[in-house]
Amino acid sequence: MNDPAQQQGPRRYAIVGTGSRARMYTHALATTHAHLGRLVALCDPNRTRMAVHNAILAEEGAPEAATHPPEEFGAMLAEHRVDEVIVCTVDRLHADYVVAALEAGCDAITEKPMTADLDGCRRIAEARRATGRRVTVGFNYRYNPVHRQVHRMLRDGAIGEIGSVHFEWLLDLRHGADYFRRWHRDKRQSGGLLVHKASHHFDLVNWWTGARPEEVFAWGGLFFYGEENGRRHGLASEYERAHSAPGAQGDPFALHMADSPDLTALYLDAEHEDGYRRDLNVFGPGITIEDDMSVLVRYDTGVRLSYHLAAYSPWEGYRVAFTGSKGRLELDVTEVPSTPPPGDGAAPVRGMPAPKESTVSRLVLRNHWRPAEEIPVQVGEGTHGGGDVRMLDSLFGGGDDGIRPDDADGARALLTGLAANASMASGAPERIDGLLPAGLLPDAGGHR
Repeated sequence: MNDPAQQQGPRRYAIVGTGSRARMYTHALATTHAHLGRLVALCDPNRTRMAVHNAILAEEGAPEAATHPPEEFGAMLAEHRVDEVIVCTVDRLHADYVVAALEAGCDAITEKPMTADLDGCRRIAEARRATGRRVTVGFNYRYNPVHRQVHRMLRDGAIGEIGSVHFEWLLDLRHGADYFRRWHRDKRQSGGLLVHKASHHFDLVNWWTGARPEEVFAWGGLFFYGEENGRRHGLASEYERAHSAPGAQGDPFALHMADSPDLTALYLDAEHEDGYRRDLNVFGPGITIEDDMSVLVRYDTGVRLSYHLAAYSPWEGYRVAFTGSKGRLELDVTEVPSTPPPGDGAAPVRGMPAPKESTVSRLVLRNHWRPAEEIPVQVGEGTHGGGDVRMLDSLFGGGDDGIRPDDADGARALLTGLAANASMASGAPERIDGLLPAGLLPDAGGHR
């Protein structure tokens, strides 16, 4: 593949996995970042979904991308002289495509989590070391302006040496439910929410504190969603999937994809090819992930983290507090103050998360022997608190901004989640250093 140092003109990108998340990259390469890169190829077993992405390109006047099934992935990279592969598949397949891209001489960008299991983590680390190519993990929350401000304050010693972190993340009844109606509900595919969702949060703690996780203990279970819980709480509805099901009409947890042209094009119109259904009943059978999890983590610097994730909250947001030798820094973020009932117009698609258009962030510094000081913050516009657009600038701009997460950052966030899963199964603390061979991971790039 092409050497970035010798390259002339925009970099050439391929996307593998063409679900809804990939649209962010397709749109960027067709519009805002078209001067920095060109999308030359798409890879997916579903031709209908690839056609949707080519329609996005066409609408913006960009050239259509070549389309290939997974068995042609290697040949596709060579034929279209791909420089970098963007991996947006289901989580368990991330490692397969990252490793194949590196071995073909390409760099790789992968959506978080870096992969879903220990074997995939090891294979990526070995391939990156053998090839010298670059791996970037899409931890967009690092680019959120408020999170960057917290990072600067901690780095500059606002509370002295950090002793402990308390982190609570709440998913509301629309956003949380969405993980239980699609492929994420299968732990073999996603690793569960401590891998798929909490990778964001574990990476933030690693980055904020400049520390590496060493030991993890966790409890967790399926308390709210699932067949048994739905019956116990009086929430069960007798349908398998929402589309065309009479029983779904009155269920506030049902997703009505026909309300959305985008969901119809990407999923309903594509079902005939692979049978994937995006709108399963969250109180139906087959859910193997947890919806309520508590985690304790000890880091190499002595920092301790207490973390909690609940996926059935009446409001959405998070609280994180750092307590140190000189005081305490507290961040409270409200993204959705209350879950609106179906049909109130807050969300154009019944069942989909409401737009986070009124996020409120409050940052308070409480130094010893001083009155509390509220620190002004600027909430970014767009998805993930403005993190997505800034991440795209970094990914496609190619510069070293000191934030761009690499495979070591991806591994440490992933290993925290995998150790937490193992601890939930064993009932005992799990050490990180025994999960991968010694010396396999380099220093994490994001700790600069």
